Amino acid sequence: MSDAPGPLAHATVMTGRSLLISRRNIDAVITSMMLPIMLMLIFVYFFGGAIDTGTQYDSYVMYVVPGVLFLCAGFGSATTAVAVSEDMKGGIIDRFRTLGIGGMPILAGHVAASTVRNLVSTTLVFAVALLIGFRPAATPAGWLAVAAVLLAYIVALSWISAAIGLLARTPEAAGGFTFFMSFLPYPSSAFVPVDSMPGWLHGFADHQPVTPAIESLRGLLLDQPVGNAPWTALTWAAGILLVAVALSGVLFRVRTR
Repeated sequence: MSDAPGPLAHATVMTGRSLLISRRNIDAVITSMMLPIMLMLIFVYFFGGAIDTGTQYDSYVMYVVPGVLFLCAGFGSATTAVAVSEDMKGGIIDRFRTLGIGGMPILAGHVAASTVRNLVSTTLVFAVALLIGFRPAATPAGWLAVAAVLLAYIVALSWISAAIGLLARTPEAAGGFTFFMSFLPYPSSAFVPVDSMPGWLHGFADHQPVTPAIESLRGLLLDQPVGNAPWTALTWAAGILLVAVALSGVLFRVRTR
């Protein structure tokens, strides 16, 4: 009977390695945490007084925080692409393979580390939001639903980022994906109501994966009706996750054959 570690043990070790690398790359960690906070402060204090979000919100901070939470999750998850690309370029993957570590545990380690980093940064963003006037009214069930939606998207976006890291030939190219993830919340209901956008943009804003996630977070945090938005958001996240995991497996085999 073999005593060799299995994929789960390998993934655990790879997670610890990725977190250790994050500690050594503290500037990137600080950037991923501070950028969403800076954007939230800019929108609340620079633009908030000029944006009309409807009478159901006491102030703009009550409207914008769910969008910033998602922006934080997306930006932090996107950095996984750079980490995976650096591994592929540096040749460490060949070393791991000689030790019997498969591709999926390596990628799963990057995703798990991304999830841990994102939970820390999301907590920090939420704490700052409370300091500047955000007052959630979520029920206990609502808090659980908020956590489920955020966690689902963090994991799904981290896996799609891992796939991008395998596609990119350089870490610099993979870094461009962080711009895309930072941009995606803007054509949604994150910062302004979709109805305030040009008519030709409504179709995309209403039917992209970010909008139902943000609408779910906003409704659940403020204890407002959410309809089917959480289920739509989770369906999007599950679809992204399934495609990303399958694509990552194929791309890893192509890059390492």
